[in-house]
Amino acid sequence: ELQLVESGGGLVQAGGSLRLSCVVSGTAFDNYAYGWFRQAPGKEREGVACISTSDDSTLYEDSAKGRFTISTDNAKNTVYLQLNSLKPEDTADYYCAADFSGPSLSGRCHYDYWGQGTQVTVSS
Repeated sequence: ELQLVESGGGLVQAGGSLRLSCVVSGTAFDNYAYGWFRQAPGKEREGVACISTSDDSTLYEDSAKGRFTISTDNAKNTVYLQLNSLKPEDTADYYCAADFSGPSLSGRCHYDYWGQGTQVTVSS
């Protein structure tokens, strides 16, 4: 059974950084592409970024461009999201997700199956 377990969230001051991790189990890591999305209380889900496990190509949604970096460590079956220059509006639950269409990106991020999330709170 596919499992995605996120960690690394917490409370940080504006301008600070966090690195989120997502350990993938229950499947060959390179079966899928992976991504991160977030959801703030009372708001709709918002895509952040995704990464291919076939060629390490990445896509960043508007919310992430210039401040966040997605990466993987195939040896550790782990997806990372580096969050820099955090702002209070980045406060949300962040979820790691698998893209069931395969290991390559198709021009947009797909979030088909996700973990329990990790909470990020940015204070002003």
